[in-house]
Amino acid sequence: MVTDGAPFPPVRPLGPGDLKACIALSVDRGWSPEKAKWSLLLAAAEPFGVDAPDGRGLAGAVVLTRWGPDLASAGMMLVAARYGRRGLGRALMEHLLAVAGDATVTLFATDMGRPLYEKLGFQPVRRNVCFVGRFQDSDDNGKKPVSRLATEEDLAGILDVDKAAFGADRSHILRWLPSVAEQVRVVEDDAGVAGYAAAWRPHVTTTVLGPIVAPSADVAKRLITDLARRAHTPVRLDLDPDRPGLPGWAYVRGLEPVSRTVVMAHGDLPSRGTPERLFTPISVALA
Repeated sequence: MVTDGAPFPPVRPLGPGDLKACIALSVDRGWSPEKAKWSLLLAAAEPFGVDAPDGRGLAGAVVLTRWGPDLASAGMMLVAARYGRRGLGRALMEHLLAVAGDATVTLFATDMGRPLYEKLGFQPVRRNVCFVGRFQDSDDNGKKPVSRLATEEDLAGILDVDKAAFGADRSHILRWLPSVAEQVRVVEDDAGVAGYAAAWRPHVTTTVLGPIVAPSADVAKRLITDLARRAHTPVRLDLDPDRPGLPGWAYVRGLEPVSRTVVMAHGDLPSRGTPERLFTPISVALA
């Protein structure tokens, strides 16, 4: 593969054996190692990478995650610092889009990455703000949790609730949640599982709360509270700032907006599921 006159090996699929190289690539770009996230993506998604010509690990990587035949997401697009500005990021994204075929591909774009994605035909869909901080509890609803820890018997209900909300099957990723999450909690109604949420720590400094799928904002707040009470680090919530309810509440609870991204889509993105029940993503690597 040639990018801007610089020869690189061809793009190849990555697998669990590339975990150390993926972690090193993250660290090279100043990201946290995120071993749990990489382990999940290498096992359950379609990661691709380019080996460094100097033999030192990976020159770049990107991950495609499919949500059925017509929808997918792109994430973890990284190029080693020493190979920046040589077209490798574009080559990786073009490869991912070719593999995705006719599926619409979504992603979370930083200000730095957005110009590339726009050149490739991605269009903005909505905004996202990352809130991080030590959750400040409240006695308004008492200390008794309204949710409970999920069990193996809850998995079918969780998958049903998630598919109805998301509008596509995410089971191949969600089945891994119990192995990487510190907590998975559910709320119930007379019909069974009505909502769920997970807390997992992809790196040592922050606990990510997501996905959060709930029948209402009030239930989502209770799930967040039940998770955050048991977190040993500052928590992170990725929220749509144009959607009322949670952003202001999160700020009052001590979470500060620390970064902003834009969700973008390559291809048509028709409405599906019940998006008003989706409050946070699984991860920004899984738009």
